[in-house]
Amino acid sequence: MARTAQIKDVRFRADKDGCLSGPAFSGALNAVWKESRERPESQTTLLLLDIDNLHQLNTVHGREAGDRAIGAAVAELARTAKRESWTLGRLGGDEFALLAPGLTVEAAFLRADALRRDVDAAFAKVLARGQRCAVSIGVANIPRDAKGPDELMRKADLALYAAKEQGGDTVGLTPANDMVLKSSYYSAAQLSRLKALAERKKTKEAVLLREGLEDILRKYDRE
Repeated sequence: MARTAQIKDVRFRADKDGCLSGPAFSGALNAVWKESRERPESQTTLLLLDIDNLHQLNTVHGREAGDRAIGAAVAELARTAKRESWTLGRLGGDEFALLAPGLTVEAAFLRADALRRDVDAAFAKVLARGQRCAVSIGVANIPRDAKGPDELMRKADLALYAAKEQGGDTVGLTPANDMVLKSSYYSAAQLSRLKALAERKKTKEAVLLREGLEDILRKYDRE
């Protein structure tokens, strides 16, 4: 069976929301990776997502509130996956994965942050006042972070852990390269000033970059 056909075959196993089980998602990831090996310039990006504070929401407000949060997350992730032609999987009760072939890590980080805000907004619509959930996202990429699917999954999990370590409701990259994009977006002088500022504020460069991004989005959203 051709690899593209294998990917389509795996996706037939999705549930009504287009969400694959953990094993089926692993199959899709392996198929995409094998296909990409024939194109050295190709990239494979993985987003791991985990709902923050779900246990507390269930404990304090009941399982019904937690179920509403999970339902809102699934609906928003399914919409994104369909729109972007990504593959969606559910790896655990409140852990999800999105496979985004061909997407650079820079683009994936920005898309992931937009997705984080969309899921947070979806939570707000279904939860009562005083009930709160958010989502953390870890982003990893082949060839930037890993050489194969298993390593990619481990690196994405480390990135997700990094996001949780920052307090959640954020997007994390693999710790070794913590969000200073190796691209022409930033000059060497800017990167040096950013590093110095992060050290002075005792925070991470990723946090400061997100603050700047939020300021820009708020500025232009008002236009």
